[in-house]
Amino acid sequence: AVIGPNGAGKTTIFNLITGIYTPTEGKITFNGENILGLRPHKIAQMGIARTFQNIRLFPMLSVLDNVRTACHKYAQYSILEGLIPTPRRFRNEKVLTERAWKLLELVDLTDRAGERSKNLPYGHQRRLEIARALAQEPKLLLLDEPAAGMNPDETQGLMDFIERIHETFNLTILLIEHHMEVVMGLAEDIAVLNFGRTIARGTPEQIQVNPVVIEAYLGSEEN
Repeated sequence: AVIGPNGAGKTTIFNLITGIYTPTEGKITFNGENILGLRPHKIAQMGIARTFQNIRLFPMLSVLDNVRTACHKYAQYSILEGLIPTPRRFRNEKVLTERAWKLLELVDLTDRAGERSKNLPYGHQRRLEIARALAQEPKLLLLDEPAAGMNPDETQGLMDFIERIHETFNLTILLIEHHMEVVMGLAEDIAVLNFGRTIARGTPEQIQVNPVVIEAYLGSEEN
């Protein structure tokens, strides 16, 4: 997990990893390959998917269609076939739907499949966004403040959900989160940022008692 006060640079890290921003120096490697300078879609194809602080869905599309649009890697037909009904298109559409349905089962949204995503409760919208990210079959999943705006029950449900994803897909999850109970309950390794610099790294137990981290969050006695 990555934690730190507001403005520490946490989301900027995700934007750098996914190619939205270009760093002024240094390099970014993933699975031993330098991904610096690659376009975002190329980075996604390599196996990196993300969610955003502000949920990004197609509000007027159904829950099922939101996930289907993210399963584009299974669409093995041309643009022309997308406009003209062909047997191959129908076969691919069936594969897309089956894949999307399995993801909705994973996130417990099959009973909402036909609803427009804008009508979902906030916690369900967050699950849907994660399902869309999982549709890319990532090796690394970046979750940017997934518990933001959730009540305690929703937060606990999210923690259980993230653990289930980790076990089911056997993928690496990098989490940005302000809810310390989420971070301490899920993370194996925590990096702490402050003003764009890493000021500490360690296990949850080590981070909780680190005086540098405590000062970054609470300030020194003099201040």
